[in-house]
Amino acid sequence: MKTRVFLVRHGATVLSAEDRFAGATNVELSEGGRAQARALAQRLAGQPIAAFFASPLDRTTETARILARPHDLAVQAEAGFLEINHGVWEGLTRQEAETKFRHPYLKWESDPYNFAPEGGETGLAVAARAMPALLRAVGAHPGEMICVVSHKATIRLLLGAILGFDPRRYRDHLDLNPASLTILDFRDALEARLTLYNDVAHYAPDGLAIPPMPGGRLSKVWGEGKG
Repeated sequence: MKTRVFLVRHGATVLSAEDRFAGATNVELSEGGRAQARALAQRLAGQPIAAFFASPLDRTTETARILARPHDLAVQAEAGFLEINHGVWEGLTRQEAETKFRHPYLKWESDPYNFAPEGGETGLAVAARAMPALLRAVGAHPGEMICVVSHKATIRLLLGAILGFDPRRYRDHLDLNPASLTILDFRDALEARLTLYNDVAHYAPDGLAIPPMPGGRLSKVWGEGKG
């Protein structure tokens, strides 16, 4: 039986607006991020969502609670959906990390899937904990709809594993906006289809869902050398 997953990135925070490494840093939603989440909650209010799961950090749990409120459901915390931990780079901009940790940064830039900064996680480690968590949630709700609220890198790494592209380039090839909606449809644990990706029609200006050209977002390829 098919299961639909509404895969949501948390709403905006002050640190996400400043384009800083903030994977393990427990920051709250900004007022703008709460407004984004409320807009998505209104969009999903008519969907028969059976369960809500979220990374246990404040920004994800608050986003999930806003989304779950119209459904009168509790949010289930799942550590597997935590964001990637950037270790000693937490709180730094990309440019600051590159300047202060030159050689490790170059290694990470070329292969963030297999290399991690001191005290941090590789993309491989994140995928190894996030994918089983997602499959457990899907397996517990055959034929139903569920909502999973997670983080930018974690969601992109999940999609890389499902779609089978080179995970070393996930930062350059996939972008993800705050409070964006991605939809995965599972036939079973082995068969999944990406139905919608990074959609922000619920809060885009004038209702337009056309995103701006990429710029920065912690990727040197799109950041033109800027943090």
